[in-house]
Amino acid sequence: MDWSIQEIARLAGVSSRTLRHYDAVGLLHPSRVAAGGVRRYDRAAVARLQRILLLRELGLGLEAVGRVLAEQTDEARALRDHLDALRTERARLDRQVASVERTLAALEGGERLMAADMLDGFDHTQHREEVERRWGRDAYARSDAWWRGLGDEDRERWKQDAQQLGEDWAAAARAGVDPASDEAQALAARHARWLATVPGTPGHEQGRAPDEYLLGLGEMYVADERFAAAYGGTDGARLVRDALRVHVERRA
Repeated sequence: MDWSIQEIARLAGVSSRTLRHYDAVGLLHPSRVAAGGVRRYDRAAVARLQRILLLRELGLGLEAVGRVLAEQTDEARALRDHLDALRTERARLDRQVASVERTLAALEGGERLMAADMLDGFDHTQHREEVERRWGRDAYARSDAWWRGLGDEDRERWKQDAQQLGEDWAAAARAGVDPASDEAQALAARHARWLATVPGTPGHEQGRAPDEYLLGLGEMYVADERFAAAYGGTDGARLVRDALRVHVERRA
């Protein structure tokens, strides 16, 4: 059994153009090309695409994804590692939900609550091992030192900037703004600058987020509902993705 490029693009939430680009750079070749030049993908190709999408959700650029795929030839083991990471993240989110629920119940009921209960699941250092394995110790150390070095006001300001950016994207999506419009491109440029502010992230030292990083994050926003929620849902995430894609094409 195999599927057309249009079917796979729809199921994966990516564009046919993205799949063709993956083919061009050697990441994912169609299993065959049918009459009329239609690309078809079998189960093995879909499994490989699943791995690519998982790696892209981690923010890896296409070159880095290619290296990981080349090094991790045992696909079953690699998918088990991904599955473990996803389960760990789900457990962390479940803890955060429970923590917030306990805090709300305590506030509404006038009860006392320990700080450890209120902050359960919010320790940002718990993924240190995975971050260091994927992007290196220096990347984690620099970003962690930067965050810890911020004062309360600076941390709050950074969070507010991030929240405002998400709200502005959501408002633009509700208004039906075209991804190629001046308004959307101003947001895309602002988004790219914001991403480059964190030490340890791709492009920070150059003050410019790399093209593949922007494109990868755009796809991740659409693929993961947790990120899409920051931009008002799937429609907002699609606007961010498409606007970032136009931004990358224009600055190239």
